[in-house]
Amino acid sequence: MNRSSHTALSVSQLNREAKRLLEASFSLIRVEGELTNFARPASGHWYFTLKDPQAQVRCAMFRNRSQLLSFRPKEGDQVIVTAKVSLFEGRGDFQLICEQMMPSGEGQLQKAFEQVKQELSQRGFFDPARKRPLPKHPRRIGVITSASGAAIHDILHVLQRRFPNLPVNLYPSAVQGTEAADQLVAALALANRHAECDVLILGRGGGSLEDLWPFNEVRVAEAILRSAIPVVSAVGHETDTTISDLVADYRAPTPSAAAEVLSPDQQALLDRLMQHQHSLLRQISRRIQQAQQGLDLQQLRLKHPGERLQQQAQQLTQIESKLCRLQQQQLQQAFKSLIQTEQRLDRQTPKFNQQTLRLNQLSVQLRQRMESQITTQRYALQQTARRLNNISPLATLDRGFSLLMDQQGQVIQSVTQAATGDIFQARLKDGELRCQVIDDTLEKNQSQH
Repeated sequence: MNRSSHTALSVSQLNREAKRLLEASFSLIRVEGELTNFARPASGHWYFTLKDPQAQVRCAMFRNRSQLLSFRPKEGDQVIVTAKVSLFEGRGDFQLICEQMMPSGEGQLQKAFEQVKQELSQRGFFDPARKRPLPKHPRRIGVITSASGAAIHDILHVLQRRFPNLPVNLYPSAVQGTEAADQLVAALALANRHAECDVLILGRGGGSLEDLWPFNEVRVAEAILRSAIPVVSAVGHETDTTISDLVADYRAPTPSAAAEVLSPDQQALLDRLMQHQHSLLRQISRRIQQAQQGLDLQQLRLKHPGERLQQQAQQLTQIESKLCRLQQQQLQQAFKSLIQTEQRLDRQTPKFNQQTLRLNQLSVQLRQRMESQITTQRYALQQTARRLNNISPLATLDRGFSLLMDQQGQVIQSVTQAATGDIFQARLKDGELRCQVIDDTLEKNQSQH
């Protein structure tokens, strides 16, 4: 600002210029000191003084930033603030506009951690009943961490070893410092908007409690709770515990362990697949053998129509022979009974001689009638057998005819059952021929007329 030495500035101009110079000369800075004169008016803004043994500075923290803190500061606390240097023009007071605040020292940080943990536990953030199971075989994994940190390299190395084809989406975020908490919240929201991943890994490598503090912020815990995608927290080393670990659906000791949990072992899957394949092949082979045995059994049961007719003719002959034997037995028994009767009559008095003579005559007539009846029945049986033999396909084969059957063994009785190109079996008396229909048009036309 160039002004003449004779030009006077107003107080407001001076304060305005001083404020511009201060804000332009300082970016965000971190200042440590003790809280004093702490005031919380109804507006939600905080006003306090930050001091050390030699000096003090006025500070303001507006409501939109104070409500994001994960602990409740009080008079006398030693804190570290991240702030912009400014000047209150109305009074000309030099002041800090605070963006972030955290306890100073491990003891204070641990105290703040316990305070946040108790508060969120009472709100049900850590309830196991609300935590979701992880997918057994995720199709895509999202990773929220620093793009240049060791965590992403450890995760990718494990995934490359266990399941190289598993896609990974990186949602880069600061994992340390004043901007880390806001970036973690934004990255979680972005991953949920994209909705491409089945599970998210939220993590970073080890560090001090102060380094890991963004993962203890209440707004980060709330973002994890809002996530529609299951979240695995993998912050620090195995001995480190953060609020994110307690809120997440699953806590992994390290980023590498998170990758181990979420990625299937490709070699183990291949081994299991080979076992299933061998088992399936054995089952298929066994089923084929059983089906083949059943087919062979059915083929043994199936008989040619001519063979069945021949078998029935043989059965008819056997029945005829059996009938003749039965008739002979009955006749012999009748003769035997007649002779016994005659012998009894011979022993009677002479008055029965005439009856005996009559009985002999009747016996002769009975024998003649029975022989005549047997002859008649035998002739009828022979005629029936001859007719059966005449209609047997096997008998027609002996007279120069053939039996035409299709591929399924069905007898062809009409030209309407044949089409050009069909293949049939022709059975002759001394063997079989394979025949093919060359043209069925003429025969069909004739059969229609």
